[in-house]
Amino acid sequence: MGTEGGFAVELPVFSGPFKVLADLLLEQKVDVCDVPIAAVTDRFLEHTKDAETWTLEEATWFLAVCAVLLEIKVGRLMPRHESGLTDEDLLAESPDLAYARSIELSAFRRMAVELANRMEHAALYHPREVGFAREFADLYPDVLANVTAQDLAAMAAAMLRPPALLDLSHVTPIRITVAEAIVAVEERLNEMRAASFRQLVSDCDERIHVVVRFLAILELFRDGKVELAQAETFGEIDVTWQG
Repeated sequence: MGTEGGFAVELPVFSGPFKVLADLLLEQKVDVCDVPIAAVTDRFLEHTKDAETWTLEEATWFLAVCAVLLEIKVGRLMPRHESGLTDEDLLAESPDLAYARSIELSAFRRMAVELANRMEHAALYHPREVGFAREFADLYPDVLANVTAQDLAAMAAAMLRPPALLDLSHVTPIRITVAEAIVAVEERLNEMRAASFRQLVSDCDERIHVVVRFLAILELFRDGKVELAQAETFGEIDVTWQG
């Protein structure tokens, strides 16, 4: 409605000139979420139908204030990442910046309408989910047209041929197990009670036997049957029977 003081509104939270309501909103004395900006805009458009009661300055001021209030309200209602901006920062911006943001908002709206139209148009397309009709069955290419009996025989021979033997000549065969090495170490320590690692592997002919004998000593140490001692790094290992 219009009054002598300019454009006025009647809302559940306020009734009076819009400039007074705007001041209260900018001073945060009235919650912007309680003000229906769309209803206020509709009433302002009705107010502007009478060209003698408004000026271009009044309309410009109204648009700038509504743009700022709308941005604050959207920021309150929509979740957003912490940017460090407060309502005071938004209220301190110039009307020109608010007008520029309104242009950006209009561009986003046009893009949203364009995307919606494209999605609606794309929804008219449906994939073909059925096979070819019987009358088109002869159009399939014959995949066996150029295959001869000799080709089939060659493929069968290749598939049924036994695989080639794997050459394992480079792999050292292990002729003694850790269990056998444990028995040998226990028998020798039962006689000697204590011995060096060199003495325990003196009968080993190959390096792999030395490795297995060492693993056997580690197993006995884990079971608490022997005690190991080494005076220095890479020095002689002394083995004492505890079993």
